[in-house]
Amino acid sequence: MAATIVKGACPHDCPDTCAMLVTVEDGRAVKVAGDPDHPFTQGFLCTKVNRYVERTYHAERLLRPLRRVGRKGEGRFEPISWDDALDEIAARLTSIARSPDGPQAILPYSYAGTMGFVQSSSMDRRFFHLLGASKLDRTICSMAGTMGMRMTVGANIGADAEGIPESDLVLLWGTNTLTSNPHLWPFVLQARERGAPIIAIDPLRTRTAAQCDDWIAIRPGTDAALALGIMHVVFAEEMEDRDYLAQHTLGVEQLRDRVLEYDPDRVSSITGIPASRIIDLALRYGQARAAFIRVNYGLQRHKGGGMAVRTIACLPAVVGHWRRPGGGVQLSTSANFQFDKNTLERPDLSPPVRTINMIRLGEALTTPNAGVGGPPVRAMIVYNSNPAAVAPDRNAVMRGLAREDLFTVVLDHFQTDTADWADIVLPATTQLEHWDLHLAYGHHYVSLNRPSIEPVGEAKPNSEIFRLLAARMGMNHPALRDDDLTVIRQAIEGATPGAWQAEKLRGVTMEALLERGWMRLNVPKPYLPFADGRFLTPSGKCEFYSERMKEMGLDPLPSFTAPYEFPEDVPALASRFPLTLISSPAHQFLNSTFVNIGALRRAAREPELMIHPSDAEPRGIATGMRVVVHNDRGEFTAVARVDESVRATVVWAPSIWWAKYAADGQNANATTSQLETDMGHGPVFYDNLVEVMAAD
Repeated sequence: MAATIVKGACPHDCPDTCAMLVTVEDGRAVKVAGDPDHPFTQGFLCTKVNRYVERTYHAERLLRPLRRVGRKGEGRFEPISWDDALDEIAARLTSIARSPDGPQAILPYSYAGTMGFVQSSSMDRRFFHLLGASKLDRTICSMAGTMGMRMTVGANIGADAEGIPESDLVLLWGTNTLTSNPHLWPFVLQARERGAPIIAIDPLRTRTAAQCDDWIAIRPGTDAALALGIMHVVFAEEMEDRDYLAQHTLGVEQLRDRVLEYDPDRVSSITGIPASRIIDLALRYGQARAAFIRVNYGLQRHKGGGMAVRTIACLPAVVGHWRRPGGGVQLSTSANFQFDKNTLERPDLSPPVRTINMIRLGEALTTPNAGVGGPPVRAMIVYNSNPAAVAPDRNAVMRGLAREDLFTVVLDHFQTDTADWADIVLPATTQLEHWDLHLAYGHHYVSLNRPSIEPVGEAKPNSEIFRLLAARMGMNHPALRDDDLTVIRQAIEGATPGAWQAEKLRGVTMEALLERGWMRLNVPKPYLPFADGRFLTPSGKCEFYSERMKEMGLDPLPSFTAPYEFPEDVPALASRFPLTLISSPAHQFLNSTFVNIGALRRAAREPELMIHPSDAEPRGIATGMRVVVHNDRGEFTAVARVDESVRATVVWAPSIWWAKYAADGQNANATTSQLETDMGHGPVFYDNLVEVMAAD
């Protein structure tokens, strides 16, 4: 039989959302490739997704439902039928829902194991809303920065990456582009070929920073101070765009006064960057006509994360770079994709219930009355996530998962760290085996994913699992019977006519997606969202002064909010734990996905810790030694790499390892906390002081 090529989309939590071509022979996928016709994918896939066929047919792929037979955490299961699995889950959930604790004792736990709307946020949401289960605040990645953008420009909308070739300066600020956003890099190289300097601002000399023209090694959590210092110099040198400021911004005079507080010497003392370099960067930015700033989510993972993104987002309006192609700032493009989430998720079906923040899972499972309120969590349904690896304060999470009275169901492709603690494990389909619809948060193309092969083994799509479970529980609402293609049509066609969001979806139809696989939103190319103002804030302007932030009890002007564990502010703690730990993803992993793919795990070697020579030498640490990284929350071990690619007083543990593949059964989240950011209730993974010592 001749090979066929099926159009799909990469499902993973990455801004690139690649258009994927799947080659199928005799009903079996044999190859995945990037679509060469897609303007952003440009024919290549990343290191990780190139292994997607191997992942789909992996020897350890879950093929049948499983029931626990050993103690919790042992990972011992026996195969059972789908009928038995559904009956047992339905009986347990029904019993809990009818108990005095009620259905709020049931908690869904999911995130972005797939970014597709159908398999991540459609039938599952309808099911839990109708059941009356607790809601989950899905904050673990992006909410602090999202709120920072909303408070400043009105929505998480930024500059178009396809305009970067027109840029005359590119700042890669807190982003390891070659690892976490590789399809942006060709556009950056085009800008460089036209003479634009490429500058990385990062505590780590990442593989991206190593390819840039300059690396500015900033202290973690101090990005807002640097942005304020840039604005101080721009105003002092009269390089601002006064016309743009007058027409399209709110609070410019208050901003001028605020940045007077952040002269280069003060900013240097906060950021650890020499004052001369701060001045040079500010002059470069002020003299540029169209500077592109790419910020990523790492720099918002500390107490002041929302304020950091907000402050950086003010920069393009000060100099008027929004006016021109290649100018502006991009955290995300996601708010342009206004699919009809109300129809997808049906929040109207839910009674008033509590909401539990996913980053406080350890607290919710162990000390419910300390913060989450309501009944104890007695059942948890986990899908598209691996909280035993990715959730902060891992030791608290594991104490919760170990509770004998907690009924845990996990939907997944593999027996993850979380699945080891489950009572029932259900085999879910991969992207090659189901329908889905995707936005992007790094470009402006909608993608449709067609199934290219039949489900492997007895795997079922998440959407179908929740339909079946609803039927077993006697839930007969019509919204629970929509098939996946109906759900996709509802998402596309349900947007309110006449709204600005719906205008951007005009022309994006199911028929066109079935034919082409992907379509650009109805926006110009390149898209200049704020060239003539029209910001999506209450005032319609870029809000340097935000009345909404004042009402939230926050500083209404851009400011520097120090991390919780900023050494100068917590000297006693810093004397015991003087190093700041960053645990951003390893090049071979995407959060905890792909850790079990042998070739990728071998390339990542083993849990490692990069440490600067000036920090390693007094501790007697040399490359290749096993070290213990610890604080009062916990500890993990790693192999040391002594290297000047991390700034002094900062250590880096590439993550996120599954505990079962680590020598000590731990990972970096043994040391992280459940504290929240200033806005959006996000996590503070990199607001984390530790000490490092040689292991015995």
